[in-house]
Amino acid sequence: MKIKTASLKYDLPANTLRYWERVGAIPPVHRDQAGYRDYDQNDLDWICFAKYMRHAGLSVDYLIEFVKLYQQSDRTIADRKQLLAEQLTIIQQKLADLQTTYNVIKERYDNYDDAVEVCAPVTTSKV
Repeated sequence: MKIKTASLKYDLPANTLRYWERVGAIPPVHRDQAGYRDYDQNDLDWICFAKYMRHAGLSVDYLIEFVKLYQQSDRTIADRKQLLAEQLTIIQQKLADLQTTYNVIKERYDNYDDAVEVCAPVTTSKV
């Protein structure tokens, strides 16, 4: 799959894919005989992983560290698992914070009409 197709598939600019590869946030992408990027399923899996991690707020530096560990073989499995555990904890806290925010806004929304009626100006009529 060429970069344009991968870019469309994952709704990411081609420049982002090039950047991620250049800095090591995804492993080097397979190339065809002419030297053009030719994404195979493994490359696409890395793009998907990187996209989800970035969407969750993880830094590019985190991805670079994870890929470096991955490229060092199975002896880094425990280290990679630890990195993922740390990120799960961070994401879990973000979810809890977001749920609290949702609850506050939902309560305000549910009671908004009542609050507006209480604050509505009193009108007087001439007799």
